[in-house]
Amino acid sequence: MKSILSILLAFLMCSPFVQSQKKKKSIKKNSVTNESFNNLNWRNIGPFRGGRSVTSEGVVKEPSTFYMGTTGGGIWKTVDNGMQWKNISDGFLKTGTVGAIAVSESDPNVVVVGMGEHAARGVMTSMGDGVYKSEDAGATWNHLGLDFSRHIANVEIHPSNPDLIYVAVQGAQYGPSSERGIYRTKNGGKTWKKVLYVSDITGAA
Repeated sequence: MKSILSILLAFLMCSPFVQSQKKKKSIKKNSVTNESFNNLNWRNIGPFRGGRSVTSEGVVKEPSTFYMGTTGGGIWKTVDNGMQWKNISDGFLKTGTVGAIAVSESDPNVVVVGMGEHAARGVMTSMGDGVYKSEDAGATWNHLGLDFSRHIANVEIHPSNPDLIYVAVQGAQYGPSSERGIYRTKNGGKTWKKVLYVSDITGAA
């Protein structure tokens, strides 16, 4: 019994001198450098159907949510960083080629798409039928006009006013088009005003 007490006493007296693991150096914030990405590789995260894509958009304050527009495949959405994609436009769009997507920063339920492939190719380029808008994060879509815009290159929504939207229209690909230019709506797409027009052979991107 005495020997056990002696060993226990000796252990307790030595324990203050036992070194613990070294403290890990704290990582400074914003210490990411270009070298941090040297071993990363690009990989295809899908979707594996729907055609090529010329537009995609993330959602402010929802870092895992993205929208993608395809040429012929409509609009796709992921809420898990691309692990799964879902087509959210089937049954709503009259044409399938999306040239531009914008998501409102102040109201992420508002998503606006411009139809028609804007990266025109000599082989084949699909035209569109104007602008569509969703007010429920892509669950349903409504057509907002600009039917003869044919190819929309860009859509921009004001950061704090989701009703203020600008659309850049390239117009018809193979001939003069008076529809070309920059359009603006102040009422969420109920009415549009052409605010910049150069000529019928000068599109906006």
